[in-house]
Amino acid sequence: MTPRIISASLVALVGATLPFVGTSTATATDKPPVQQVATPQVIGHRGAPGYRPEHTLAGYRLAISMGADYIEPDLVSTKDGVLVARHENDITGTTDVADHPEFADRKTTKTIDGQKITGWFTEDFTFAELETLRAKERLPQVRPANTAYDGLYKIPSFAQVLRLVRAEERKTGRTIGVAPETKHPTYFDSIGLSPEEPMVRTLTKFGYDSPRDKVLIQSFEIGNLQQLDHMTDLPLEQLIDSSGAPADKVAAGDPTTYADMTTPEGMRRIARYADWAGPSKDLVLPRDPATGATTTPSDLVDNAHRAGLHVVIYTLREENQFMATNFRRGTDPNAHGDMHAEIAAFLDAGVDALFSDFPDDAVAARNDWLQN
Repeated sequence: MTPRIISASLVALVGATLPFVGTSTATATDKPPVQQVATPQVIGHRGAPGYRPEHTLAGYRLAISMGADYIEPDLVSTKDGVLVARHENDITGTTDVADHPEFADRKTTKTIDGQKITGWFTEDFTFAELETLRAKERLPQVRPANTAYDGLYKIPSFAQVLRLVRAEERKTGRTIGVAPETKHPTYFDSIGLSPEEPMVRTLTKFGYDSPRDKVLIQSFEIGNLQQLDHMTDLPLEQLIDSSGAPADKVAAGDPTTYADMTTPEGMRRIARYADWAGPSKDLVLPRDPATGATTTPSDLVDNAHRAGLHVVIYTLREENQFMATNFRRGTDPNAHGDMHAEIAAFLDAGVDALFSDFPDDAVAARNDWLQN
């Protein structure tokens, strides 16, 4: 279908007529089961943050050069409605904004998805103002080598990210995927900065409008994916956290939790508006609470595949502190564990794609797995 903008009243209707929790099952829109893809995909999580500050053009370019099949720009809005690549609208820890006295009065406290946060927020800056800032490493204690790049890179707009992707495609002859995530869409809707419309417009401008295009639009919320299902034919991914509930459902007083979404019925409901399920990795390989080691795979991947959904997990990081104990090496939390073994275990469990902070090692591990 041709992408179109839907009104607030239609958004409300979509939310009202497509509840998540309910008793109905099979419908005419049920999808046929799928199997694990022949070549599981590697997504450069926020670029290549194992090597460069996250969400920078340099990080995305590096992820592409390392062989990532997709790159992931998280999207938040500026005051003037420009979508920019940041993991959060709070830019206190990922930019040098605190070093700019001209913006000292922009520091404030807000409640975002039920959490009170004090800092500087993208929606209080124009894009031109954000361009005067520079990115910095979010985890300097974990990745001190990345601090050498602090102050070098601007905050890119979504359009600039897509322009980079198209340029790299021409240079390399590869088709490079893009996996944009809308961050806090209910919050941004509440302040008049809805992210869905400008995201779809920007994607369309760069030629992304077909279900065959290598795009994967993500969200932890349900309602905006249901809205996007009426706006575009591009593939959609429902992110699923290991605990809690989607922010839009909490705001609406709806009892749906992420746990509800992992059941066979939950996956069938996701499949009515999305094409992929994106669970936290611990939902696929649960950890033993006593030892911290992974146990046998859950039934999540099977539930998703039976519902016609592919599965992408997040996030694979090499540092020990982010790994199950059976993949760690030594006791230093910042030392690198055995990500090859970790990735092999998840691919053995049937996942179709994975997000990684270290795209080079993830690609190598995937390729080794394909050879065995």
